[in-house]
Amino acid sequence: MNAQKLSKRLETVAKFVPTGAVVADIGSDHAYLPCYLIHKGVATRAVAGEVVKGPFESAVGQVKKEGLTEKITVRLADGLAAVEAADKVDTVTIAGMGGPLIVSILEKHPESLHNVTRLILQPNIHAKVIREWALANNWAIQDEAILEEDEKIYEIVVLQRGAMKLTEAEILFGPKLMLRKESAFVQKWTREKQNWQRVLQSIEGAEQTVEIDAKRAELTHLLNLVEGVL
Repeated sequence: MNAQKLSKRLETVAKFVPTGAVVADIGSDHAYLPCYLIHKGVATRAVAGEVVKGPFESAVGQVKKEGLTEKITVRLADGLAAVEAADKVDTVTIAGMGGPLIVSILEKHPESLHNVTRLILQPNIHAKVIREWALANNWAIQDEAILEEDEKIYEIVVLQRGAMKLTEAEILFGPKLMLRKESAFVQKWTREKQNWQRVLQSIEGAEQTVEIDAKRAELTHLLNLVEGVL
């Protein structure tokens, strides 16, 4: 992977960036995504934010190597603290972290989202918490994607400002994803279903306690949900 050829995962993230956008890529690592977006003429300007010194220095070096120092600003900062009002960022990408960490980044510096109209979020795990955050913070799901790369399955959630309503199943599975039922979606949730069945089977002979009963009820409920979708 490099600034000219992204991984399948980051290339899918890039597809959701609107043409003409001013992008902030949080946790940018080598700044491959911002460089790619500028090279492709998708973004007009970009901020690459990185909280760790090593990756920050890698991003600085990459931007210089690509000749994009006039278009991309690299900042060493904690999450959205990398975004300044003068940047006029309208699109934020956060990829390659767990869902809870992405939510914590969004919540820590909400003022940095003032001019932002689109969030493109790629959680490695627990996409559900991103949908819950969106519901509570007046963001609506504009689109979703799911893909497999290197034997891992990734979800991407694209948010625009606005209210929405989601059912419990839609929060867990993703409203767009559960309608499309692509192969990666079926694979992911078939695997989860099998895991839940194994755990349920393992506690069937366990001593009756409040905790065991609660776990059994939770697993049974999840299995009913997933069977209604697959």
